[in-house]
Amino acid sequence: MPPIIHKEKCVGCMNCAKICPMDCFGVQKKGSRVPEIRFPDECWHCNACVLECPAKAITLRVPLPSMMVFMEVPK
Repeated sequence: MPPIIHKEKCVGCMNCAKICPMDCFGVQKKGSRVPEIRFPDECWHCNACVLECPAKAITLRVPLPSMMVFMEVPK
């Protein structure tokens, strides 16, 4: 399951695209400051994009089988 980018919170820094080890995020569309999730099936659910986002604009949806080993970072 791909991450969700909350467009109203996104500041367009593209830190998520820079930090993603699988290059799931794409370059912004022309006229948009929000990155695009180009390869949603490649997401490793590593949480790097969530931790790197200064605006807290990304939510990671973890698949059910992975929930047993996934630890959410306290806010």
